[in-house]
Formats: sequence, C-alpha cells, structure tokens
Amino acid sequence: MKIEQIYTGCLAQGAYYIESNGEVAIIDPLREVQPYIDMATKNNASITYIFETHFHADFVSGHVTLSKKTGAPIVYGPNANPTFDAIIAKDQQEFKVGNVTLVTLHTPGHTMESTTYLLKDENGEDYALFTGDTLFLGDVGRPDLAQKAADMTQDQLAATLYKSLRTKIMPLSNDLIIYPGHGAGSACGKNLSKETKGTLGDQKKNNYALRADMTEAEFVKEVTEGLLPPPQYFPLNVKMNKEGYEDIAEVIKQGTHGLSPEELEQLANEAGALVLDVRSQEEFAKGHIPQSIFIGIDGSFAPWVGALIGDVKQPIVLVIPEGREEETITRLSRVGFDNTLGYLKGGFKTWVQSGREYDMVRQITAAALETIINKETPVFDVRKNSEFLSERIEAAKNTPLDDLNNHLNEFPSEENFYIHCAGGYRSMIAASILKSRGIHNFVDIAGGFAKIKESTIPKTAYVCPSTL
Repeated sequence: MKIEQIYTGCLAQGAYYIESNGEVAIIDPLREVQPYIDMATKNNASITYIFETHFHADFVSGHVTLSKKTGAPIVYGPNANPTFDAIIAKDQQEFKVGNVTLVTLHTPGHTMESTTYLLKDENGEDYALFTGDTLFLGDVGRPDLAQKAADMTQDQLAATLYKSLRTKIMPLSNDLIIYPGHGAGSACGKNLSKETKGTLGDQKKNNYALRADMTEAEFVKEVTEGLLPPPQYFPLNVKMNKEGYEDIAEVIKQGTHGLSPEELEQLANEAGALVLDVRSQEEFAKGHIPQSIFIGIDGSFAPWVGALIGDVKQPIVLVIPEGREEETITRLSRVGFDNTLGYLKGGFKTWVQSGREYDMVRQITAAALETIINKETPVFDVRKNSEFLSERIEAAKNTPLDDLNNHLNEFPSEENFYIHCAGGYRSMIAASILKSRGIHNFVDIAGGFAKIKESTIPKTAYVCPSTL
C-alpha cells in the first residue's frame, strides 16, 4: 500500500493518491490531473476510482477531467446530486482498491453530502481516515457553506456536524491517521493547524470541537462564532464542481495568447476585461498600467483572486513575469477563473516602450514615517482584524483587505493618508484597488508592519491572538 499526500500550499489543499496491487484511488484531485496519471503510469498502475469528499467551494476539483481521461468512476457520498455520471455511494459502502478497502462514512454538516473515507489495510484493519472538510487538524468544517441545503440554517448544519463527528468519527481508534482536506490558510475553517497529517487521538485531545464533554449547544456556538463571510466566489466553484467545466488544457490554450499593448487596451476598453498584474509588489509600485489590479503570483494568489474579483466569468488579461504564463493561468483556473483572454507579450516594458501612460504607487519607509507621524496622522491597516487587535500603530484604523470596498468612504478625500499590511503584499493589492476607484491620495508604508515594528512609531502592546 502506498499513500501520497499532494499538498498545494497556495490553496492549503490536500489531494491524495492511494495505490495497492496495481490499482489507484485519487481523493479530491486538483484541476490539473496529469501528475496523477503520470504517477500511476510510472508505477505500472491504473486509476480505478476518483473519490470526492463533497462539492468543494474553494477550488475546482479535477474529478471530471480525470474521469474522462482514465475512465475511472467518480464517487460521492449520499445526498450528492451532480449533473454528470457518478456513483452515489451508500453509507458504509465498501470499495476495493487492490488489496485495501475504502469505506464510505457519510458525515454531513459541513455540507449535507460531506463524506469521509475510511481506509482499511491489507489485513482489514482501520488505517487512515480521509476527512475532507468535515474534520481538520485543530478545527472542523464551517457549517455555513452549504448554500442553505434543504432549507437548513447554519445552526442546524452545525448540529448535524456535531452528530456526525460523535457517531461516525470519534468512536474510531485513537491511532487512526487523519488526512484532512485543508490546512492553515484555507477559508474553509477558522483555526486550522499548519500540520497536514495527524492522529485522531491527538485531535481528541487538542481540537476544541472534539471535547468529550462538549454539548451540542456548546458545539454549535463555538463552531459558528467568529466566522467571517465566505468569499464571494465559493458558490460559483460549487456550481462548477456539481455541473462540470471546460478541460484545463483549453483554458491554458486560450490564456497563453500574447497580446500587444493595443490589443490589451482594446480588450480592457471594449470587452470589459480586468487587467490583472501578477508581478512583485516592488515592480508594481514602480510602474503599472492605469486601473490594473495587483495580486502577485508569489503570494496567496488564487484565494485573493477569488475573494476580491469574485465573478469567475470576469474576462481577464494579464501582466505576467516572463516565463510564468502557464503557471498563472493554471492557478487562476484552480479557483474557476477560466476566462483569461491573453497576456501582455513582452511584459510591462512593452507597455512603457509603446509610449502609453503608466501609474505608480507612492511609498515611504517606516524610518521616514516615524519622523513625521503624530496622533492625527491618518493610517489605515489592511490586515485581518485579529492581526490588528494583536498589535498595531496606536492611531491606526482597521480596514481589512477582504472587505476594503465597504470602507472606501472612510478614507480622507483630500489629505494624504498611509496604508500598510504585514509585509507589503496585501497593502499593494489595496493600493491597486484604491487607485482603480479613483483614490490616489495615499502612501504605502514599504515593508508593512514588519518594518514598523523596527521603528519608534507608537504601537500598542502585543496581545497573543489566541487570547482575543
């Protein structure tokens, strides 16, 4: 038996490859499926099943494409209703993969079709549990993403999850290996661990949601407390996962079309294409196409695209570092953004050489700011609220990036104001959004709070976020 976790950091997502005696099962594959096929081919094995733990909201799974390429059936748990052919398994239904067995455990609550898969080894002993978004390390799946399934409320879904955990998962052996669907950084939970593999016994000890003496009412309250609104692209990804999508090869073919400055400008003006600049924040600050939005490829790229752009059908044209065209389009497609129309051939320098106007972002160092800042200086912190409450510039206001559009009327209309995040990535995204809204009277604090902490700028005392 061979188990391989294929973890994608920018999505904080775990897909799984399970092989036994020449047969392979794939659980929750990413959209680009060739690596799974290549892995099986290298091992002289064939993919016989594709298991889905639920209809994912935060990424587009590769189940449809992988099934078409391999002929392997897609398996969902009870209550799933995809528009394509799939095996809708019954609770406790068994699937043989070589000499091992995967058992369907229906665990509704995160969504009503949510299912975990119990792996029994060659001797029929419980070995591992692939928990999808039902159980994470340190947390459980949020119960507000099921699109009000069967007219159930968030609290009713949470109560359903409570029962699933206690009747299906917690009675299992403490030494059972837990392979979750996500880790820290995912919006599918609020307290996920950075670890990507653990044991059930450890979770019973350390996961707040698995306390042995926890009542259903306590569970519902604690699981639903402090949930931020889900990113707006989530229901659109659910729709794609339920109804199917275009082959990623076609998406890449369309997107890797080099555009001249004239062609890019025409698509932006006439087709309403969003100009998305994925270079570094330093490069964007020095010069960028007016009205373009910055989301750097070397940060949490796909989640921020999904959270801030939202509409997966939005036409997009790209400004990309040379040689990273296919990577960028692939990462966009992972979260359902398939309508990339091309990229600026030759990069931003081509735009400058064409004689067209370009914009810049004014910046100041923390060291320079400390010589002029006072209690009246308007400073806006675009970090998460938990980061802001933990430690901040004394006079700063919190305008979190993911909710920036709802704070636009809070920014001064004439006097200069200052913005920052933790290290500069998010504040540059915020800068591009502000400029696209016609707000230019701001200065970005280069290096963010990491540099501010090294300065004498008055700050609040540090409070550990876990105690808030």
